[in-house]
Amino acid sequence: MIPDDDPAADWTAGGPYLCAPGVYRIPLPLPQDGLRAVNVYAVPDGDGWTLIDSGWALAESRDLLAAALDRLGAGLGDVRRFLVTHIHRDHYTQAVALRREFGAHVALGRGEEVGLAEIHTSGRDPFAVHRTRLLRAGAGALAARIEQGRTADQGDMSLYEKPDEWIEDGAEIAVGDRHVLTAVETPGHTRGHLVFADDAAGLLFAGDHVLPRITPSIGFEPKPPQSPLADFLTSLQLVRSRKDALLLPAHGPVGMRVHERVDALLEHHGDRLDDTLAAVREGRSTAHAVAEALPWTRHRRRLAEMDTFNAMLAVLETQAHLDVLAERGAVTITLQSGVAHYTS
Repeated sequence: MIPDDDPAADWTAGGPYLCAPGVYRIPLPLPQDGLRAVNVYAVPDGDGWTLIDSGWALAESRDLLAAALDRLGAGLGDVRRFLVTHIHRDHYTQAVALRREFGAHVALGRGEEVGLAEIHTSGRDPFAVHRTRLLRAGAGALAARIEQGRTADQGDMSLYEKPDEWIEDGAEIAVGDRHVLTAVETPGHTRGHLVFADDAAGLLFAGDHVLPRITPSIGFEPKPPQSPLADFLTSLQLVRSRKDALLLPAHGPVGMRVHERVDALLEHHGDRLDDTLAAVREGRSTAHAVAEALPWTRHRRRLAEMDTFNAMLAVLETQAHLDVLAERGAVTITLQSGVAHYTS
């Protein structure tokens, strides 16, 4: 018997769990990642299964996915299709690996075409764009640490193959005889991020766009757009304008309502913009200096207490907030030797 999902339980414990009629949540591991796990959702589809997202292409993840499907009376070869919310490795790479092995159909949002093309640029350094952004943020020492660690394992980059299908914004996708999913473009976390709305069943497969316990990183992708936070906030408003639904996130437990969580995220970013502006008015002019003044994570850590990777995300998120403040006319930007300085 497959247990019903329990929002109060350890959401990372191996599944499957019945989280809605005909929808099963399968958490898969993310070793060496603070998120700990990624939720893959399995939906019966004719004589096979459709999975929303796929997990990271690791032996442990593959084995646990196979075990979960076995409890559902299926195998890896019964997965006919992957609907992937975005190109980050914990969502996309296992789909490509299983396509190579079993021939599954892989579908991805059209907006991710730019990022995939960038990944396949000859001789590309995957962190070069982020180091450039760190230099603009006045975080030269942090950029140097990123440079020193750039040989760190990034996984099998060949798994970033093109999908079989590019999903267009607004596409309606039938899954079995009880679910019709509408693909909704929600750029911000990545430029081509999709959520899949099942309006009839009152469900939203939210990927990383709406998470129940954290706010996602903004614009951490191979080729970030001009203002990823502005895109993200607009996408939140778009989701808020749609019918409310049960939140089925990629990380964290189920059980929350979409509108409730979107409202909290919008409030959080509003507060963050206020705190960022206050730091500028105190005389902190660079994104790095502002990030040093702000608390981070639910544990309210300081920037100096964070590991290199998460410190980079924090500085880049601060820069994104400063750029939104500039777009709104609350601050002005002056470039000095390639470093952006913000004044109010």
